[in-house]
Amino acid sequence: MLFKYKSVDKDGAEKEGRIEAINEGVAISSLQDRGFIITQIEPAGKKNLWNLEISFFEKVSNKDIVILSKQISTLFGAQVSALRVFRLLADESENSVLRKTLKKVADDIQNGSLISEALSRHPKTFSEFYVNMVKSGEETGKLNETFLYLAEHLNRGYELMSKAKNALIYPAFVIIVFIVVMILMFTMVIPKISVILIEAGQELPFLTRVVIFISDLLVNYGLFVLVAVIVGIFFFIKFSRTTAGKISIDRFKLSIPYVGNLYRKMYLARISGNMNTMLSSGISVVKAVETTASVVDSIVYKNILEKAAQSIRTGTSFSNALTGYEEIPNIMVQMIKIGEETGGVGEILNTLSRFYEREVNNAVDMLVGMIEPALIVFLGIGVGGLLLSVLMPIYNISSAI
Repeated sequence: MLFKYKSVDKDGAEKEGRIEAINEGVAISSLQDRGFIITQIEPAGKKNLWNLEISFFEKVSNKDIVILSKQISTLFGAQVSALRVFRLLADESENSVLRKTLKKVADDIQNGSLISEALSRHPKTFSEFYVNMVKSGEETGKLNETFLYLAEHLNRGYELMSKAKNALIYPAFVIIVFIVVMILMFTMVIPKISVILIEAGQELPFLTRVVIFISDLLVNYGLFVLVAVIVGIFFFIKFSRTTAGKISIDRFKLSIPYVGNLYRKMYLARISGNMNTMLSSGISVVKAVETTASVVDSIVYKNILEKAAQSIRTGTSFSNALTGYEEIPNIMVQMIKIGEETGGVGEILNTLSRFYEREVNNAVDMLVGMIEPALIVFLGIGVGGLLLSVLMPIYNISSAI
């Protein structure tokens, strides 16, 4: 593959040229062996519409970071240099966004930055929690163990979230299909039947009148209803991005029967797991609480942790700082307090994390088991109500004849 490059030689003179190499990493190594300092390098071939990388719709997922962490840990364990590690992984990455990010990280490392500093320049890809863990690994000289620990920790969280999300895919699909079918019924079938029922001249049951009203509304004002729905969704999204909106939505999620308890346990598992991981790596309690607050993905729990961090700075213990919040179970506070007294807060948090992960798994399994009968009842009521509204007046008409 042919690459174009710009470089500076030992005398400071700028130079441009081309070099043939298997990949970009090999090209850079060859030029560095000649004493060149690379300032820019890119494939020499012209890009066309078909080979342009369209990264607008692509993003770096948690799964990508888990796999990346395992690969980094393996390469560090094999005594491969940090620069070489990130160059290799950038060349091998199938995700265009991650590939570009890793190339920039490698460039920063080549220019003298620490790995944690290079990663911190990409907060959309590497969270504050991730960067702090890497920084701790640099300070202790155990980067390969740190990346392996990160991979295992993130993988547990990824599996937990994936299981919860996958449980909602089936009911969401069924409900969407049901809504589409009902709209078609109201706009194409009911109008024809309603003409016959109205011409019969008999008084229609209340349920039938409601169905005809909804049908007329969708047929005559369907466009206005659609615009109103779109505008409503737009303002809801805009509101959900404000602080007040995030708090309202988070509190609503936590107040939903059964589902709210599932969310609560999921957040507590994440808090316990992150805190345990960071404290085990030697990060201070205040820093661990602040970092966990930034990655907990709940504005309610984020506010609680930020207030707790402020209290800890003034000399309050971690357990006392969490006391008084209904979102934090008393059993969790008491167990952390025991950990503080025995000097084993990390072990207690690990136990809590595992406990809440099991609780979430059990809750999701139970939710999956409840979804199917609940959907059957929901669909039965919807379809049965529609059929009843049509059959009742038809039966009345036939009886009158």
